Amino acid sequence: MCIRDRVTPTHPSPTLTRSLTLSSVVIFGLAYMTPIIVLGIFGIVAEVTGGATPAAYLVALVAMLFTASSYGRMAAAYPVAGSAYSYVRRAIDSRVGFLVGWAVLLDYLFLPMVIWLIGGAYLGAQFPDVPGWIWILGFILATTALNIIGIRVAQKANYILMAFQVLVIVLFVALSIGSVLTNSGPLALFSSTPFFNDTASLTGISAGAAIAAYSFLGFDAVTTLTEETINPRKTMPRAIMLIALIGGAIFIVVAYTTTLVQPGGVFENVSSAAFDIALTIGGNVFGAIFIAGLVLGQFASGLAAQAGGARLLYAMGRDGVLPRRIFGTISERYRTPVISIIITGAVGLIALFLDVATSTSFINFGAFTAFTFVNLAVIAFFIRERRAGRHHNVWLYVVVPAIGAVIDAWLLTKLDVNAITLGLTWLGVGVVVLAILTRGFRISPPDLAFEEAEEAVLTEH
Repeated sequence: MCIRDRVTPTHPSPTLTRSLTLSSVVIFGLAYMTPIIVLGIFGIVAEVTGGATPAAYLVALVAMLFTASSYGRMAAAYPVAGSAYSYVRRAIDSRVGFLVGWAVLLDYLFLPMVIWLIGGAYLGAQFPDVPGWIWILGFILATTALNIIGIRVAQKANYILMAFQVLVIVLFVALSIGSVLTNSGPLALFSSTPFFNDTASLTGISAGAAIAAYSFLGFDAVTTLTEETINPRKTMPRAIMLIALIGGAIFIVVAYTTTLVQPGGVFENVSSAAFDIALTIGGNVFGAIFIAGLVLGQFASGLAAQAGGARLLYAMGRDGVLPRRIFGTISERYRTPVISIIITGAVGLIALFLDVATSTSFINFGAFTAFTFVNLAVIAFFIRERRAGRHHNVWLYVVVPAIGAVIDAWLLTKLDVNAITLGLTWLGVGVVVLAILTRGFRISPPDLAFEEAEEAVLTEH
């Protein structure tokens, strides 16, 4: 994210090469989502829903499909590297776009905290004699040190990590099915209780869906690859929908089979429930493999998220939105924004005082705000185009995004009350910042571009 100076270039700028196919974009999007996270927060969602985790993921998937359609429409309308901020700015209003960008900033700053918290919870379950705060602090120190010295996760390593995650997920599902067959017989594999039961309710499932949406974060990240994609107007909408569909199918299948093994929403340790289930279905050996897959995935994600958040703060400091002397400096030795990296690490210390449910809800506040306004941006784009004499499909450009906006706004209200309070406070700060930058809303806000931070995340992730 940076503020771009409005200077006319004197020389042609180099352009990105369009080489990515549909399959390449889909694989990248799935890797970015970190599919194993469905097991990372399984216990949290199961507790909130009363044992109806698959139902929560089904509701979340429906919401994401409507929103994915809107992201696809915007990616086709503006085939450049973009984000929720840029879509809202172009289609609705620059000031509304700025506030949406400010809400998305919430994700950048606090996503590392959530990642470290989940990883720490599972390591704590594996090594109960070690205080949980040591694992969180260890994550923070390790990723902060690596980001300062500029270590990057190579693309091949990312694919290996993705393959390992898929292997762990496949083993988890297979062992879960085997456990159910052994203990209850074939008919037990076909049950409606994981979707609705005596302890579940519509309110609980809705609240669970609001948390489960955390697993989908990143399906929209592929929009940043638009300028490198072959025929992006056609490829990008398809890729976004496929990523949401495939990711959602994985989440629902994993949640369903896991719930068959461990019905209900009561666990000895809700934050690491999947680890106890892994021990039940596969013993200590598979438990160790599961922990390794989850923790490695969380470590790589935390490394990428902190890199992106730090570059975001650096760009804002460099361009004067934040104090330049603090945030806008680069280390001469490491050539990285050391102060910004340390600050993002310090923000992660908040994890010592939060649980997984509250922290994921906090992240989802920014996500649902962005999703809601992307849906509204499609409708605004339709109206602008109609006034210009260009007509688009009413179903795709009005009905679908309207439903998506309503669902996203509804799920936003189902988040943890503390997360909503913190999120609204954050937006209030954004209004103050906007008022300062626009001299009392008299001038257009600065053009915020998330590409720099997003590229850091995409390269590291």
